[in-house]
Amino acid sequence: MSAQSQTTITPHSQEPFVTRTYPSEPELDKTIHSAAAAQAKWTQVPLEKRIAIGRKFMEEFKRMSDEIPLELTLQMGRPVKQNAGEIRGFLERANHMLDIAESSLADVPLTETDKPGFRRFIRRTPLGVVLVIAPWNFPYLTSVNSVLPAIIAGNAVLLKPSPQTPLTAERFAAALTAAGVPADLIQVLHLSPELTTYTIKHDKVNFVSFTGSVVNGQAVEKAAVEAPGFKGVALELGGKDPAYVRSDADLEYTVAELVDGAFFNSGQSCCAVERIYVHDSIYDNFVSKYAELVGQYNLGDPTVEGTNLGPVVSLASAARIRKQVDDAVASGAKALIDESRWPIAQKGTAYVAPQVLVDVNHSMDVMMEETFGPVVGIQKVSSDAEALALMNDSPYGLTASVWTNADANPESHEAFLALVDGIEAGTVFLNRCDYLDPALAWTGVKNSGRGISLSKFGYDQLTRAKSVHMKIKIS
Repeated sequence: MSAQSQTTITPHSQEPFVTRTYPSEPELDKTIHSAAAAQAKWTQVPLEKRIAIGRKFMEEFKRMSDEIPLELTLQMGRPVKQNAGEIRGFLERANHMLDIAESSLADVPLTETDKPGFRRFIRRTPLGVVLVIAPWNFPYLTSVNSVLPAIIAGNAVLLKPSPQTPLTAERFAAALTAAGVPADLIQVLHLSPELTTYTIKHDKVNFVSFTGSVVNGQAVEKAAVEAPGFKGVALELGGKDPAYVRSDADLEYTVAELVDGAFFNSGQSCCAVERIYVHDSIYDNFVSKYAELVGQYNLGDPTVEGTNLGPVVSLASAARIRKQVDDAVASGAKALIDESRWPIAQKGTAYVAPQVLVDVNHSMDVMMEETFGPVVGIQKVSSDAEALALMNDSPYGLTASVWTNADANPESHEAFLALVDGIEAGTVFLNRCDYLDPALAWTGVKNSGRGISLSKFGYDQLTRAKSVHMKIKIS
């Protein structure tokens, strides 16, 4: 990558895939101003028409759905057969945010408490120009969380994709403009880190929505603080998401779900399960079944139909993941998976063998710092209280899951609800994991970030409240 352009490297082949050129600062400045001008006109478009355009956008995106899976694999490495799931999730989230747009953006009346001769209400108004900085791991799923609601709410959007997945943003914008969104209202920006900072600080950019690592989130926050005025920032950052398996969990079901929750997309998900705490009464049985299932993965070329585990995104990421495993083993952890069964997983490649670690503890980075790879640590616990303490002993707080037979056992149901109140996480699951329900608020605590996307609350951070106080009768 040079100072003037970026080149996407296909993870499994390490071959260049696509190159994009960066704009100059004057060109970028012109783009941002054109977005602001387009937004001033767009906010005059009735909400019903914006929603109708959003519906048409979904149809335009569906027309691309046959071309997207292989194209996405060549950019970020996920097995091609698994990419249809991202398309389905993208459309599900888009549909839900369109369904709730009218009620979420409607005026909030205060008629019940109004005095005679007065009328009061709260109106949701757009922020202006929203910069969305999207990640590479689920580029369509994460960007739709902010881009579509921002546009429906009356904002303009500058969409900056990861250098690893530049074509995803271009497809998103193409579908929007084909549906009737003005071209200047949705613009894709391929930017260097320096140009990204310039854009964040720009006086015409009113809000920044960032999804990515904690380190880069801190850089976004720093740039926003240094900008003139007070710029809004939403940060959807990393996770070290825990699962707790209670003694009465359905073992066969739980093992299968937690293997998928940890290893789907090679563990490259902010809400992937990265650490598991298992009650000591079922620990040995759980670990045995878990390791056996992980050993059945077919790690290989993600463009081949039979592959269900692909490479990680880059050589640097692979090296970092291997080091975390090596450091844990050197500190006393035991690796349960014989990595030699996957000869393709060699140092110097982006292929990382799936690994299960036991005899782990919280002095090890593998249980404390985000791995973002196909690795999970499993630790024994003796009680709900011990599990809760370990789940919360983390700088992150995105999601957490509890696995117990709450349906058949009222005591387990109550135990789960007690854990919900104590777990420090934005989402707590019962008997599922690694999933975003668009009707629920997606948010995190601690180093997992701040702000809310999805649900009716997702529209709140993309609008500002304007209070209207009318004295109708003057006597």
